[in-house]
Amino acid sequence: MSGVDGVAGASARPLVEIASLRKRFGTHEVLKGIDLAVEPGEVIAIIGKSGSGKSTLLRCVNGLESFDEGALTVDGQPLLHGDARAMRGLRQRVGMIFQSFNLFPHLTVGRNVMLAPSLVKQRDAHAAQDQARRLLARVGLGEKFDAYPDQLSGGQQQRVAIARALAMEPAVLLCDEITSALDPELVGDVLRVVESLADEGMTLLMVTHEMNFARKVADRVLFMHAGRIHEAGAPDELFGHPRTPELRQFLGALDT
Repeated sequence: MSGVDGVAGASARPLVEIASLRKRFGTHEVLKGIDLAVEPGEVIAIIGKSGSGKSTLLRCVNGLESFDEGALTVDGQPLLHGDARAMRGLRQRVGMIFQSFNLFPHLTVGRNVMLAPSLVKQRDAHAAQDQARRLLARVGLGEKFDAYPDQLSGGQQQRVAIARALAMEPAVLLCDEITSALDPELVGDVLRVVESLADEGMTLLMVTHEMNFARKVADRVLFMHAGRIHEAGAPDELFGHPRTPELRQFLGALDT
């Protein structure tokens, strides 16, 4: 365990293993056979057009969406939608941060961070409060413990959401376009927190449109197109030498 609550230790096997994953909404197949292995401490950035399946893939990893075919294992535990106990256990190992902050408006910032460890892990109030104060300080909001969400900026609320996810000590943290709802001047503070988590060994799967951030922080970048991982590689390779017209078109559109 490193200095960040929730960083998983080294493992001999991939932390996340996805094999032949398919997901349909009615007759529309959104994921068309995804294969992916994520090593402990690896930072994966997922890019692609809207509708390419990026967010659906993340939602499958933490069990918010069921999948139709294939297999998905997190931290050695297979995802079994028919087993409520197994699903609760899996969700304790997978943290997720969304575009919208989803904080409880009637609870203070500190109580928002304390809630899940207190309810799910039965952590006593003193220990939960100590952890919440430590995590809020970690994301630069140590003085906001007693504030309410509506007293914070969007960037501050998103950093509280990060602290809340870390409070469950996840093995892997999923980030779904976590800066897309923020004003541009607030994006940097959130990205700096995520970068520090990556530096300290947190396993991260990030859907992002921040290409410079992906180039800087990710170990691997996945380009999703039409429900498949169309290209994958190290950031310099993928951004500098795109192999397919689809990725060249996607990157070219970002520059215009």
